[in-house]
Amino acid sequence: MIVEEYYEDYEIGFSRTTFGRTITESDIVTHAGQTGDFFPHHMDKEWCATQDFKQRIAHGTLIFSVGIGMTATTINPRAMSYGYDKMRFIKPVFIDDTITVTATISEKKDHPRRLTHGIVHEAIKITNQRDETVLVCDHLYLVERREPRTET
Repeated sequence: MIVEEYYEDYEIGFSRTTFGRTITESDIVTHAGQTGDFFPHHMDKEWCATQDFKQRIAHGTLIFSVGIGMTATTINPRAMSYGYDKMRFIKPVFIDDTITVTATISEKKDHPRRLTHGIVHEAIKITNQRDETVLVCDHLYLVERREPRTET
């Protein structure tokens, strides 16, 4: 679905929550193949049984990429991803955990050089089925303004 929203349309505090998605062994194996990260923490069930968590841990980058993908529900031709800040892996995600993502508009600010655009911050919080936070980050969007701001 395409929804056009300009910088002025974004409201601080607006929040959206995704449906859940269960992380599978296949997700972990595929991600290891795509990234080359075959560390035993993700791949070796027997070794993990001797470690603190007693089971394999999903790659943090897997949870990040799946979680961000879960929020990609509309196309806004007036905005584009500008990057991610302050990413933290809070708790591990295991095989058969179900993650849900909440995205909340937390800040808006002028772009330092582009009078035609602003930057919108979206606070991302990924939780597991026990409502424990597993990953957080800020997603920044470069968003077109309806009217260019004037220099001050």
